[in-house]
Amino acid sequence: MTDTAKTEMLRHFLAALAYRTQKALREAPPAFADFRVAPNVRTPHELIWHMTGVIGYATSLYVGTPWRPDRLESFAAEGARFHEALEALAEHFDSGRMPDGMTAEQLLQGPLADAMTHAGQIALLRRVHGSPVHPENFLLADIRSSNLGPDQAPPRAPKSGWTPDQPTPAPRRPLA
Repeated sequence: MTDTAKTEMLRHFLAALAYRTQKALREAPPAFADFRVAPNVRTPHELIWHMTGVIGYATSLYVGTPWRPDRLESFAAEGARFHEALEALAEHFDSGRMPDGMTAEQLLQGPLADAMTHAGQIALLRRVHGSPVHPENFLLADIRSSNLGPDQAPPRAPKSGWTPDQPTPAPRRPLA
């Protein structure tokens, strides 16, 4: 894979992260932001703050100065700042260069994978909170590398007939 293809893949990963994060946050009840499932487990607000810090860490590898964001009081403001951090990191990807001594693979296995894990945690917390996220086939999602903001496309292939009170389905068989 060429360096250009790798940076395009990283940018698409950021877009998938933006999409999945907004999917987990879309139509969340107001009390969800401060929902703490157990002591010492991050709330959704704290998770978005942490995700911003993780993406900021990746950006700091390019600029050489550490960045530790203060927590914003508003969950909405925290979410907006997260998307701004994605945009800032994407600008570095667009430059076509990697941080000194770093590879695209390391960025993916480190801060980017970490942030995607937290997007999944937010989705899980929605279910525990009693407001589960509508399932969809992410292979068909309208994810565009040019869209890293909070205004993400609606699901293209949501599961028909789904209701929030349904138990989680069994895993599907792999395609043959």
